[in-house]
Amino acid sequence: MMSEIKSHLLTKFNARSASIAIIGLGYVGLPLAVAFVEAGFTVIGIDVDQNKVKAINGGESYVEDVATTRLAAAVARGALSATTDFGALSTCDAAIICVPTPLSKTRDPDVRYLIAAGESVARYVHPGMLVSLESTTYPGTTEELLRPMLEAGGLRAGADFFLAFSPERIDPGRKDYTVENTPKVVGGLTAGCLEVAVAMYRQAIQTIVPVSSTQTAEMVKLLENTFRAVNIALVNETAIMCDKLGIDVWEVIDAANTKPYGFMKFTPGPGVGGHCIPLDPHYLSWKLKTLNYNARFIQLAGEINSEMPRYWVNKVQDALNDVGKPVRGSKVLVLGVAYKKDIDDVRESPALDIVELLSLKGAAVSYHDPHVPSFRHNGHALKSVTDLALALETADCVVIATDHSMYDWADVTRRAALVIDTRHALP
Repeated sequence: MMSEIKSHLLTKFNARSASIAIIGLGYVGLPLAVAFVEAGFTVIGIDVDQNKVKAINGGESYVEDVATTRLAAAVARGALSATTDFGALSTCDAAIICVPTPLSKTRDPDVRYLIAAGESVARYVHPGMLVSLESTTYPGTTEELLRPMLEAGGLRAGADFFLAFSPERIDPGRKDYTVENTPKVVGGLTAGCLEVAVAMYRQAIQTIVPVSSTQTAEMVKLLENTFRAVNIALVNETAIMCDKLGIDVWEVIDAANTKPYGFMKFTPGPGVGGHCIPLDPHYLSWKLKTLNYNARFIQLAGEINSEMPRYWVNKVQDALNDVGKPVRGSKVLVLGVAYKKDIDDVRESPALDIVELLSLKGAAVSYHDPHVPSFRHNGHALKSVTDLALALETADCVVIATDHSMYDWADVTRRAALVIDTRHALP
């Protein structure tokens, strides 16, 4: 019986006649939904946020990586729609879960969104359905947390329905690597689950990388981002050491980067931000604590990266002191609050910590960001200044926190009296 169900689903995926539901329509889910639509599938987006649902059904994109023209075209031809009703799953062949998986204040996994999504899917899971989890989480989540919820109604994963994990690899703002051409790691609960999941993903994504289990796929994602977090921490600490030694860290990095093997270039900055690097390694660290193991590299990297905003605020204080001005009462303009250049994402952005720390020291802080018109952070609510030239000229100090491409760095240098450059942006 299962072989017949699997054969039927494989046929539908290969013919691109299957109906796919994407649960969670944020930075991961919406680009994935559009990719499947453009591959020829009918996609139903499900999200608890009515504003997102309304925007999608109106053909308006709120994610910079998805052009409104692409989204509108998908909606206009009836291939993409959105709803808050999980009942839509009852007619879908596959459900891909892309909900947020943040950390609690104690840096423990916060899986409430995943549990809510899992419970909702469980009400509508049916024989022959594929459920794939893409949300980043700790090794074992798919099998230990999601599987029991989906099996609560009596169906069995690997026997009645298919279950897989495939970590998202979205890097907001990138133009060279997108959903379609970034290799996709896929792990299945069983060999049959893997076969079905690979058949679905390969229709929309150029390269599929099958692995032996869902736990392996979960670990792959955590290794990728732990690797980045640790190396960013290393180069951030190198910047601090070079500063104390009176050496130009950027010259050191560029020279080291000429080595054709054994070195990969990472660059220092105000810290780390986004939905992956500051958070994902702590999922692994938490899991290992349950096994009585202390992931020391992860903890140290987190400490170094989280202290970088304070390091740069101290640089602002020293620079103001050098020109006879206290931080308290000084006008400080922060350029860029997104966590990296040319995007509108402020999640975990170190620039927000810089704003907060400067404010706590009594500075009159303003900011400019062409991608972020306003933001709220720990009780601070700010709007981007509208007259950049005037803000540059009247600031006692300008802090370059995000090196957006639209900035004219020569003009910043010309207008600003004092600049602290955390990104090595100035000519």
